[in-house]
Amino acid sequence: MKKIGIDLGTCNSLVFLPKKGVVLQEPSVVAVALEENRILAIGEKAKEMIGRTPDTIRVYRPLKDGVIADFRVTQAMLKYFIDKVCGFWRFLKPELMIGVPAGITSTERRAVINAALNAGAKQVYLAKEPILAAIGAGIPINSCSGNMIVDIGGGTSEVAVISLGGIVTCDSIRIGGDKMDLAISDYIKKKYNLAVGEQTAEDIKIKIGTALPEKEAKVLEIRGRDLIYGLPRTIKISSNEISEAISDILVEIIHLIKTVLRDTPPELSADIIDKGMILSGGGVLLRNITDRISQETGVPCFLAEDPLLCVAKGTGVVLENLDVYKKSIMSKR
Repeated sequence: MKKIGIDLGTCNSLVFLPKKGVVLQEPSVVAVALEENRILAIGEKAKEMIGRTPDTIRVYRPLKDGVIADFRVTQAMLKYFIDKVCGFWRFLKPELMIGVPAGITSTERRAVINAALNAGAKQVYLAKEPILAAIGAGIPINSCSGNMIVDIGGGTSEVAVISLGGIVTCDSIRIGGDKMDLAISDYIKKKYNLAVGEQTAEDIKIKIGTALPEKEAKVLEIRGRDLIYGLPRTIKISSNEISEAISDILVEIIHLIKTVLRDTPPELSADIIDKGMILSGGGVLLRNITDRISQETGVPCFLAEDPLLCVAKGTGVVLENLDVYKKSIMSKR
């Protein structure tokens, strides 16, 4: 019986096979030819098309804020992942374990299950991402001490305190890396009258983004379209400007962390102060983010190993030990 773990993310989806590790890591993007309603490309190839397509082709990101926004396209994407991983063994229907945001509604949850079943899964298990991220980060979730995990993804940021294999307090907001990209392009629009695409904004964030202003700022040349003359133009932008642009978003994420800390039972708070919180997800690759969060919360922060892969690794661990974890995460059907 083949088992597959999928971290179905707003930005990137990862596929995990027990004993093999992460076998597939692709952007959650699908390109569709509108006239014949046919899927042209999925993943990396589709992402390259964003902002460059003629009007006969549409590029979708079928997941928005961590949940399914376009059912049919998500289903096609899942089918593509399953086919790519199963290859020859396609006639054996696999069991899927999919990570979903902790703040997901039952309707959104059912949509994920139906999409996976229609894409050819035999059975679908859903698990909450904070728990998967914690398992993937190597946190001993079944011990009786409290552990705090902060998972910042493309569409959602989730914070959970985990003890004895379950979530004690948890909260999430639908804000993440995507909103940072938007904030960067808005900032450049307001300050420089320059329009830049979402790919460029993401690029700027990755290359020079920082959570705290630095003494020696990095500078990047970017190209965009002048909003007044409509002509292409190049400007230089510094990392400190980016830190200013995304500051509001970080403030919201830190507010979320504080809310969860405020609702945590005192015994567990003591554990968290001792051990610090663990950060996972693609959003925590932002430079200096650990310093910024620990400055504002007074709790030490540590990056998980391979923050991008935590949830996917977690699905793998759970799949290999289904009976152990059934209680703590399972919601079957």
